[in-house]
Amino acid sequence: MEIRYANHPEDAKKYTTAELRKHFLIEDVFVADEVRLVYSHIDRIIVGGIMPISKKLTLTAGKEMGVDYFFERREGGIINIGGKGKITIDGTAYPLDYQDGLYIGLGVKEITFECEDSQKPPKFYFNSSPAHHPYPTKIVTLTDAKKVHLGSSETSNKRTINQYVHPDVLQSCQLVMGMTILDTGSVWNTMPSHTHERRMEAYFYFDMADDTKVVHLMGEPTETRHIIMANEQAVLSPSWSIHSGVGTGRYTFIWGMCGENITFTDMDHIAMNDLR
Repeated sequence: MEIRYANHPEDAKKYTTAELRKHFLIEDVFVADEVRLVYSHIDRIIVGGIMPISKKLTLTAGKEMGVDYFFERREGGIINIGGKGKITIDGTAYPLDYQDGLYIGLGVKEITFECEDSQKPPKFYFNSSPAHHPYPTKIVTLTDAKKVHLGSSETSNKRTINQYVHPDVLQSCQLVMGMTILDTGSVWNTMPSHTHERRMEAYFYFDMADDTKVVHLMGEPTETRHIIMANEQAVLSPSWSIHSGVGTGRYTFIWGMCGENITFTDMDHIAMNDLR
């Protein structure tokens, strides 16, 4: 588990390209037969990937978390972007296919991850936040997710927001999580842009060709910076930062938020003319 610390906006606007990538970009989310996690001090979110192929993987707390088991004081959300797999939680098996999600509540003690077909391994993208109350573990499919349609073809940002971990779908403490699918021909996400002072966010871009890139915009609205991102990479977004992006081709992204509240619409919108 890699540890990353919070960044002040006055410092971040002075970062070089390499420094921006070091602090905010997560390049290797999925590694074969590994649990790869980043613990960020930005609202203490944990972001990462779990990719079992030839062996069963177990999620453990480790010294970094200071608890006896991973979900002792946490909840989590998973969306599978790979082949069929199985997650076993305290003896109960949860099969997850492509784009299936799973909410994991506070108090879970034993959790393992397995592959069904090594030629098409699962890729369990994972977000976790601190929690204060146990809520039931639950599978959420793409069909179950709440749909919000935004944007237009004229502005190249027509998209469907699929809310997996959301108050209208299930109960959680701090975690909100979902997946945004862009329509054919649309390349912009989260534009017009916004910030949310009371929550941080993490984005994970995938479903991209090898030569496709996403220009992820970040920074204060009047001090924007960019990070060039490839397929299956994640980026951390502090509360003071916008989190918009434009792709050179097709992509989908998973977003996860945690912080003060779970009110999805609690946003501070940025007028287009105010961006710099």
